[in-house]
Amino acid sequence: MSKEELKKVSDSKVTKKVKKGQPLFEEGEKLDGVFCVRNGVSKLSKLSANGKDQIVKFASKGEVIGQRSVIAEESVNLSARAVSDMEVCFIPKESIVNPLHTNPDFTLEVLRHMAHDLKEADDVIVNMSQKTVKQRMAEAFLYLKNNFGEDQDGFLILTLSREDIANVIGTATESCIRIISEFKKKGYLKTSGKKIGITDERKLQDLAEGF
Repeated sequence: MSKEELKKVSDSKVTKKVKKGQPLFEEGEKLDGVFCVRNGVSKLSKLSANGKDQIVKFASKGEVIGQRSVIAEESVNLSARAVSDMEVCFIPKESIVNPLHTNPDFTLEVLRHMAHDLKEADDVIVNMSQKTVKQRMAEAFLYLKNNFGEDQDGFLILTLSREDIANVIGTATESCIRIISEFKKKGYLKTSGKKIGITDERKLQDLAEGF
């Protein structure tokens, strides 16, 4: 974008604070703009026919949410909810759509971004169909460590409920609790209340890769 285009976007944006547990938007809504994450983390999930939430991805600092819906002029097919306190910028639809008609470089960058999202969605589908629940669980903990880090005591910074972890990997909460307990006994993980830490990354990596 040119400086002038960036200024228009900056002038139009509105900063919002979203408390942990609050929604940014719900599945089926029509969005009047996109959200850019400044701080915090949001989960993007899809409600299945049996009423279970499937978490598709997490959006953190620097990521844009809702652009597919805005550009396609469709209702959102996912819900977005804060899993930690968040600060987001809301950018009105016009500030995104207008440059698409006049700026080929911007259009190409948006297409690249959406293509990346499609690739991630493909990976989720393959994992769900080809990997076991334990493999997906190991992969999920490695993802949380690599993307959000650990605190000084070696626990994952992004603390998810057992239900959310189950919804990431597509299993029942009871199965999730049982596998965490098994991983803990084997020395792969440690826990303290809701917090989880990785104690044997190599073993988790081998499990995730099917060894």
